[in-house]
Amino acid sequence: MTKPKLIRITTIPLSLEKLLEGQLSFMQQYYDVTAVAAEEERLSQYGKDNGVETFHLNLTRKITPIKDFLAVVKLYVFLKKTKPTIVHTHTPKAGIVGMMAAWLARVPHRLHTVAGLPLMEATGIKRTILNTVEKLTYYFTTKVYPNSEGLKTFIETENLTHPSKLKIIGTGSSNGIDTTYFDPNLFSETQNEQSRASWKIPETDFVFIFVGRLVADKGINELVKAFSAITTTHKNSTLLLVGPLESELDPLLPETLKLISENPKIVTTDYQKDVRPFFAISNALAFPSYREGFPNVVMQAGAMGLPSIVSNINGCNEIIEEGVNGLIIPKKNDNALQEAMQKLLTDVSLQEKLSNQARKSITSRFERMHMWNAIYKEYQSLS
Repeated sequence: MTKPKLIRITTIPLSLEKLLEGQLSFMQQYYDVTAVAAEEERLSQYGKDNGVETFHLNLTRKITPIKDFLAVVKLYVFLKKTKPTIVHTHTPKAGIVGMMAAWLARVPHRLHTVAGLPLMEATGIKRTILNTVEKLTYYFTTKVYPNSEGLKTFIETENLTHPSKLKIIGTGSSNGIDTTYFDPNLFSETQNEQSRASWKIPETDFVFIFVGRLVADKGINELVKAFSAITTTHKNSTLLLVGPLESELDPLLPETLKLISENPKIVTTDYQKDVRPFFAISNALAFPSYREGFPNVVMQAGAMGLPSIVSNINGCNEIIEEGVNGLIIPKKNDNALQEAMQKLLTDVSLQEKLSNQARKSITSRFERMHMWNAIYKEYQSLS
């Protein structure tokens, strides 16, 4: 029996690899799956690694009207030829291009997952443009899936689409988390000692970790400032920044870059395919992001037994409960961040309490297989 066709679209393959890790392979059991994204060589490798077909589309993360129009045309032709039952998009650019092409091709089920909105931090004409693009994306859909309650509320408040189109699948998140993979017990004490030594992190240091893109919207300016202030009185602490520095979109302040380069207690690793060894040698996640959908990093840290300091924004404040598995601070507030970091550094009983609850709070709510089954069930319910 021929399986129905499912097209999954993200702007770049990295989103397929990280944000939807394993999900398309799971869906291949029930659907003939094709992954669509930019970066042809990397996309092709993703397809081979995950056992799915691929289709290259020249998508960009910037506002590029001509390239975007050509991408819509190319995708429209592809969809008319393949006749999929479902087109499901993620990320803003993939959303507008994918949903418009699917609407033009009369694909019956046009689904878009919202996992963060850049427009939340935009102002002026940029905000107007992003609002318009988001409304257009939702217009072309048959269903919109915000991956957190906070995002759903924001979309409703901003009147971006009719509430009847909105639905949260499962308990939130786009992919859940594999808690058998993110498990601190997979890393021995000897391995952790060797890892710390390789990055020149003293065994006795309290390590704050951040995982993600090193950009302003992730709160890196505030994090570096807060940590630099802490090191004047707490020499036995390290800030571990795991992720790529992006200098084009949303760059860090020059003074932040200077602090990172000059402070020997700030360790940068660039992009890492496997972040688990870094969580394993850390004591707490510091994640002062300005905006998120439902951040995988916070779930990953929790599954690895780490308490988290997060901004009081949607997604983060749905994973972290104040005083239970972490601490919640106002966004864009380096003083509050510094106080929270200092609190964890000095209050051993609080450290232990939050650490003891961290993994339990994730395994009980966000197990990956539950999420995959919930998405499959949603696909099956479409009519």
